[in-house]
Order: sequence, then C-alpha cells, then structure tokens
Amino acid sequence: MSSRFLTPRVFTSLPLAGNYTAAVTLALLALSPFLVLTTALSLFPEILMKELDASRFQLQLTSGLSNAGYAFGAVVAADLFQRLPGRHLYIFCEGGFVIASVLALSAQEIGQFMAGVILQGLFTGMLLVLALPPLILTHGVDRLPATAAVISLGLFGMVTAGPVIGGLVGSYSGWRLLYTSVAVLAAIGLTVGAMTFEPNEPPAKGARFDWTAIPLAFGATTLPFFGVSWLSRGAFGDWEFIAPVVVGVAVGALLLVSQYSKTKPLMPVRPISNTLPVTGTLNAMVVGASFTTLLELTEVYMLQVSGYSPVKTGLLIAPQIFGVVASALLFKRVMVTRWTPYMALSGLLSIVIAAAVLFALTPTNATTVVPIVAVLLGYGAGAGVVPGLFLAGFSVTAVQIGPTFALVELLRSEAAFLIGPVLVHLAMIQSSFTDGFRLALVIMLAFTAASAVLLPGLFLLGGARPEPPNLEGWMSGTSTGYHSPRIANKIRKPLPAS
Repeated sequence: MSSRFLTPRVFTSLPLAGNYTAAVTLALLALSPFLVLTTALSLFPEILMKELDASRFQLQLTSGLSNAGYAFGAVVAADLFQRLPGRHLYIFCEGGFVIASVLALSAQEIGQFMAGVILQGLFTGMLLVLALPPLILTHGVDRLPATAAVISLGLFGMVTAGPVIGGLVGSYSGWRLLYTSVAVLAAIGLTVGAMTFEPNEPPAKGARFDWTAIPLAFGATTLPFFGVSWLSRGAFGDWEFIAPVVVGVAVGALLLVSQYSKTKPLMPVRPISNTLPVTGTLNAMVVGASFTTLLELTEVYMLQVSGYSPVKTGLLIAPQIFGVVASALLFKRVMVTRWTPYMALSGLLSIVIAAAVLFALTPTNATTVVPIVAVLLGYGAGAGVVPGLFLAGFSVTAVQIGPTFALVELLRSEAAFLIGPVLVHLAMIQSSFTDGFRLALVIMLAFTAASAVLLPGLFLLGGARPEPPNLEGWMSGTSTGYHSPRIANKIRKPLPAS
C-alpha cells in the first residue's frame, strides 16, 4: 500500500521521484552533516580558538545557539510547511545549509564562523520536518520498519562518527577541510533532493502565521541555551545564567500551555498528552540528555585525566556505532509489534548501566571501560529516543507527524542542552575533575535510575495495554496508530459516556 495524500505526484519529470533509495539518501544527507558536527566540535576547540581568535565562551555560545537553531528551525518548518510548497522549502533550506557551511569554512574570525554554524543548525532543524514525513508517508506500510531503522541511523548513527572526526581534527588540524566536506555533502543532498522531492500542495495554504508559537519557541530555545553557554565564562550564581534559563524555561512552559489550549494549534500538544506519547517523549528526553551528558563527561575525563590525544579519545568512543546499528536493526523488527514501549525502556536501562559502569573508569583502564560504555550509550540512544519518537508520532494522525516530530525534538534538545553542559561545568569546578566526574555520575545515575522506575510506573498507571500500531489506518489517514488512554487513567474518574 502506498499513501500519497501528503505529497501527490504532480510532475513525472523528476528522475528519482518515488524512488525509495533516493528518498533515504535525501533524508540522511539532510540530517547527518550537522549532527556529525555537533559531537565533533568538542574535540578541537583549541584549534578554533587559535585560528579564529576566539574565546571558549564564544565557541560554547556558537554550539549552544546552533543547537537552539536546530530546535527552533523544526518549529518554524512545521509552520511554513502548512502554507508553502514543501519542495520549495526543502531546496531553500538545503541551499541555505550549503551557504552556511561556506560561511563557516571560510571564516577568518569568530563572528562569521558563529553565523555559519548557527545557520547550519537552523536549516537542519527545518530539514528534519521537511525530509522525514515524506520518507515515512509516501512509500507504503511495508517500508515503514526499514524507514524507522534509517531514521535511527540518521539521528544517531552519524553522531557516532563525530568524535572520531573531531579527534582527527583535534590531533592533526584540518577543520576547514571538515567543513568543506560538509558543504560538499550538502550540495550532493541538494542535487538528490532536486531530482527526488515531489511537488505538493500545502495542506493549509490559507493558514495564518502562528504569532504565538513561533516567538515563544524562539524564546524557549535561545534564552536557556545562551544562559547555559554563559557557564563557560561565569558561575551558577551569575544573573546571566539564572535569568535566561528561568525565563526561557517559563516561556517553553507557556508555549506548551498555549498550544494545548488552542483549537487549531501548530503542534499537537493535546493529542500527545496521553499515556503512550507522554511516556515516549519523556523517555526520549531523559535518554537524549543522559547520552549527551555521559558522552561529554567521558571525553573530558580521557582528555584531562587520562591524558589521551583527541584522536585516541574519539577512537575509543567510536564503538557507539555498534550499539546504534544493533538498536536500529532491532527496531526494524519491533516497530510493527506491541514491544515498542519495552524497547524504549531497554534504551533507558542501557543508559543506566553505562552510567554505573563509568564508576569503574580510571586513567589506566580507559581503553577497556570506555568502548564498553560507548556500545551501551549507542544502543541506549538508538533504542530510547527513536521508539519514543514513534510512540508520539503514531499517537496522532499521519498529517501531524511533522509538527509532532518538531515538538519532540524541541523538548529533547532543550533537555539535552540544559543538563549536559550544566553537569560538565559542575564537574569542572570541583577541586579535581576526578571528584567532579564522580559527582556528576552520581547525579546522572540517580536521575536515570529514577526515570527507569517512574516512567514504567506512569505507563502502568495509565492502564495502557501494549498493542501493535494500526499502521494501515494511520497511513491511510483514517485513524491514529495508537489509541492511548489518558494519563493516570486507572485512578481518574471515568469519562462521561458520549
């Protein structure tokens, strides 16, 4: 069965239109370049500081605002896709990413580099919402399991290459070559997309710009990401940290409340406020934040305590890819069954185990412990985030999959950047990084272990019975994939009979 209600074929002159392999290539080239850079940059900051005459704060702010741009861009694309042709938006965003990459690679000072990297994040966030829904919705039910595996590899498989690439750059320089390669990959993606992305009529061409959601999403991303970045030059007690974080989190909460109360919201907060999508989204947030934090802590430990070079550090973390691939192959089998919620929990448990194993890390055994932790983190990220994403996505109608992904990625990115840099800074300001490392591990282990208890409890309290998703009904647009009970349905009063 093939569903074409989102992107009906209008022209037949596109040589790769309808080709599944081309659609997969389009999606991977849209997402992977920036996601590789997000985990590579942390291993060559000294080179950038020297060549761009930049401070550590400026580089941290660049990273923070590029992640903010990614989260904000997803929300912007969810709005624009309703009113503008998706093909035009895709070409604009992929072309914009190429230009942003050229800005970054040709930078002679930090201002131009910062502008390029932030724009890379913005356009990648938009491409997430533009590239994934057509891949999911236009190739039939039979392709969905393979597509889910591709999304897992796209979101996390390429991320695992970041430390290796960043380590090579950190040890041997060549960061301009890295950004040149990214620009070339994006240009290839633009070419493939121009031959693949089919024209479509906007779903709601006459819809108005959402003057509530977009400004609130901007504040909810930019403010806290700036505040956390400030820690690289300040302290927890500085108003430059406290005010943006508090106000930004409050603005994010206001965004969720306003979207929940609207009759025609940009993002489907109300439909995903039930047991399955809430537990899936929270699981993705916890796993994403924990993965990022433990990865950063491990990198700093190897660089500062073990005294390893950036390239050795990156290579020891590289076994993440085995965990990510294993989770992708497993989800390919699990997605059509009732076991998706359990797989999401297995990802969280893998993160808990990784945090526990890191307590055994010493300067002399890192070559043994870190690869084990890397595999656990890779599996945890792939098994915990992507199934959570689909638990939310299948809980709404198919036409809402893009805005749903935008909402989940906004929340996941927010959690990851608020927790990771804060705990790394907490570890750095202790009397020794070894003591700080263990303090941060205690916090992370308590956080993930508590989540591994509370989230299944929330699931059970809702009275949800794991069932296979109704993919035929979901793809045809006649129903949602999951019919989830209310939050805490077992202890709430029954709804009045209609």
